[in-house]
Amino acid sequence: MGSPAIEHYNSKITPYVFACWILAAFGGLMFGYDIGISGGVTAMDDFLIKFFPQVHERKMHVYEDNYCKYDDHMLQLFTSSLYLAALVASFFASKACNVLGRRPTILMASCFFIAGAILCAFAEFKWMLIVGRILFGIGVGFEMSVLYLTDDVFEKFLQAVPLFLTEIAPIHQRGGVNVLFQQFVTIGILIANLINYGTSNLHPNGWRISLGLAAVPGFILFVGSLVITETPASLVQRGKDDEGKAALKKVRGVDDVDAEFELIMAANEQGKQVKHPFNRIFKKSGIPALIVSNMIQVFQQFTGINAIMFYAPVLFQTLGFKSDASLLSAVITGLVNVFSTFVSVFTVDKFGRRKLLLQACVQMFISQVAIGVILLTHLKPQGTLDKGLAAVVVILVCTFVMSFAWSWGPMGWLIPSELYPIETRTAGFAVAVSTNMIFTFVIAQAFLSMMCHMKAHIFFFFSAWILAMGLFVLFLLPETKGIPSDQVEERLWKTHPVWKKFFKNDGKGEGFA
Repeated sequence: MGSPAIEHYNSKITPYVFACWILAAFGGLMFGYDIGISGGVTAMDDFLIKFFPQVHERKMHVYEDNYCKYDDHMLQLFTSSLYLAALVASFFASKACNVLGRRPTILMASCFFIAGAILCAFAEFKWMLIVGRILFGIGVGFEMSVLYLTDDVFEKFLQAVPLFLTEIAPIHQRGGVNVLFQQFVTIGILIANLINYGTSNLHPNGWRISLGLAAVPGFILFVGSLVITETPASLVQRGKDDEGKAALKKVRGVDDVDAEFELIMAANEQGKQVKHPFNRIFKKSGIPALIVSNMIQVFQQFTGINAIMFYAPVLFQTLGFKSDASLLSAVITGLVNVFSTFVSVFTVDKFGRRKLLLQACVQMFISQVAIGVILLTHLKPQGTLDKGLAAVVVILVCTFVMSFAWSWGPMGWLIPSELYPIETRTAGFAVAVSTNMIFTFVIAQAFLSMMCHMKAHIFFFFSAWILAMGLFVLFLLPETKGIPSDQVEERLWKTHPVWKKFFKNDGKGEGFA
């Protein structure tokens, strides 16, 4: 079925559908909160004195190397353990999604978040902190990359919340709606930065409040998951055709949904024929999508964005900011992050994916190189930047965050979901999500040590990656805007000057047999 038919599917945005989008996207808020909260907490003296006294001693030492004050593997594990746990947990979420569907899986994710928040808030030992973060990670695993394994329909991974958003969105609004998830991630980061700023002077337990408040978005998502609808595709996949059609009418706000429901039914029947999608994505005609979707995940992390988001207060303290000022600077970057993501919501389906990515590469490259030059020439191992240069660095960080927020942030999740034909889409997306979690863990675990050893050169390191990713987009990334899942091969890969070579003499079934 071609795109013209898809363009004319009946739908309207009802208050109920809008509420579903917002409540489901609260999963992004939880994820963002966990990203933002750890950096602020690790910069709090009360937290360091209780759990990492050696780091606090280095921090307070006048002659300690600026770049090495926070170099501690256990401190980094406090942040990074979440992402390793998310990766592992995703492999154990299959039965929940298979038996219960998307909505209950989101509910289970919220329960893990609440449990993790409680444990972290009442932690007395390092192991309690780490276990609490692992529980957060399990929640992320259920929420972000759920293994969907059925005996006779699909053998796939699903990204529960973004997939939920995609499946209830009208196709012509798919990009903008999917960006809602990333928008709420940025809002979560901002809220975390604001809370850290507010609790930093609540001695000695401000950090407990920061970590414990993660339960609030978890509770909101818990309540929301009880009222949002299950997706039509999920119901059809589990043999509930009548309920699926009723759900489609509800989320589209119209009764005339026959054409779209037929597409869902056809996709389900097609999916039943797919017995080994993971095998298929590694065959010849699956290689282009596999390479592109996974390289996007690697590039997204090696922009250096999460090094900044995880450790923004620590980074600003390295520049000579006092504790309150560093937290305030993190709030400023968080605000920029939120408002810049709005740009993506309104432009992704208008200008397409490639233009946003390429523009951002230029802006990010200039920002990172400029930061590196300033630190290399003016920030010595001891001492601080003068106020003027420190302010310039904050501005450059904001321009970097700004460009990432309307491009590689949301596109990193959206594009991989659009690169695969429907029969291997979720299997391929699963590999991409796993790649993302692996490299997020690597950056979170290694950044403070890298900064200690590489000093200002770490920004040139990230700049080199940004240059590489710009070239990758220019020559190897096809435009996915407006291409239906059933036409991915014909309109995306077989027309691309590089990737079409993988389909030569590759009959309809070759590589997918």
